[in-house]
Amino acid sequence: MALRQLIIMLSITMLGACQSQPPIKAVENLDLQRFMGDWYVIAHIPTWPERNASKAIESYRLNEDGSVDTVFTFTEVGDTEQQTMTATGFPDAGSNYSVWGMQFLWPIKADYRVAYIDSDYQHTIIARNKRDYLWIMSRAPNISSEKMKELTDFSEQLGYDMSKLRQVPQ
Repeated sequence: MALRQLIIMLSITMLGACQSQPPIKAVENLDLQRFMGDWYVIAHIPTWPERNASKAIESYRLNEDGSVDTVFTFTEVGDTEQQTMTATGFPDAGSNYSVWGMQFLWPIKADYRVAYIDSDYQHTIIARNKRDYLWIMSRAPNISSEKMKELTDFSEQLGYDMSKLRQVPQ
């Protein structure tokens, strides 16, 4: 498990070393209480450990100190054994809680931005300034093709290469 977290941390740190585009604008104000709970990963530009993920769910729980316990559960495509990765999110009050430092391994905190959230807190897009990883998530395991197009169009406008986007089987 520690090796997997180390690989994630190294992947996040090293794969996007150069940034040539402007920073991604995060949502103006994130209601952390409403954001907490389970999110199905509908599609992503994955990190190495999640490249074959299916049945992927990201779960958030707000701690008393303002940090967020993050649990990512999934199975590998074609496998039945559930895998789990954990991290701690540190939402920045100065960003109205929409920019986090995501810590898989102390002391490194990876860039994690809530770039999109709908008014009902049913769909979200998590992005990074380096545009190396992306997560399109929903409260439900499936979304309409119209909503998916809206979210992928938004992601493309952020500067992501949508040919790298992978649908996550639920």
